[in-house]
Amino acid sequence: MQPERPIDRLLRIMAKLRDPDGGCPWDLEQDFSTIAPYTIEEAYEVADAIDRGDLHALKDELGDLLLQVVFHAQMAREQGAFGFDDVAEAISEKMVRRHPHVFGEASFADAEEQTRNWEQIKRAEREAAGEADTSALAGISRGLPEWQRAVKLQSRAARTGFDWPGPEPVIAKLHEEIEEVRAEFARGDVVANRARLEDEIGDLLFVAANLARHAKVDVGAALRRANLKFERRFRAMEQLAEADGTPLPTLDLAGQEAYWERAKRRERGQPD
Repeated sequence: MQPERPIDRLLRIMAKLRDPDGGCPWDLEQDFSTIAPYTIEEAYEVADAIDRGDLHALKDELGDLLLQVVFHAQMAREQGAFGFDDVAEAISEKMVRRHPHVFGEASFADAEEQTRNWEQIKRAEREAAGEADTSALAGISRGLPEWQRAVKLQSRAARTGFDWPGPEPVIAKLHEEIEEVRAEFARGDVVANRARLEDEIGDLLFVAANLARHAKVDVGAALRRANLKFERRFRAMEQLAEADGTPLPTLDLAGQEAYWERAKRRERGQPD
């Protein structure tokens, strides 16, 4: 007898967890909508492990993400819709279909031409599925994080020629949007003006995402780096203040800013 494959063991474990006779009460209570947030969270955990260059953590996080796929497939199998093997077969067929230059006779001059062909194949798939949307923006998921969807919308529009010629006009537009936000704040009543502020700040963020696209910088990676930098420096502030016997919350903003600057200097290897 051949040893059980790890994936088969995982599928068996998931089926047992969902078994009404002796399964886990929490797992049995779940459905697609309740599990979806965990799926998204685990994908971000994978990205975090990659950012940190932690391959041991990456192995664990990829396992957690795989469990999410297995969980969804098990729930679908219980409904008679599809199973894990159907998921694997579907993605295998899709990869072969979308890479005719690898699995067929097609050839492309460069990655840009291959990308255009990829989009044509996806458009044909949508049409075959009965989708009537012929827009250049068709098929962009509304379930994406909004910053990612913004970049995808901009990239698709750019393929039609609707794009800034370079980063400079985007930077100019960014300054314009900042001034519009400033004007909304100048109106005075932030609560009553919330809808207009949301609109203007949304425009500002959209242009910032466009600037990142022109710089060929991943918006998510850039924001993760900024978050990590802030967290690292804020924790250093807390430690410095604690070492001085001065709890950070007891300080006014100027006092806290002084510790922020000390934390930045230490991070750069500069003397206090």
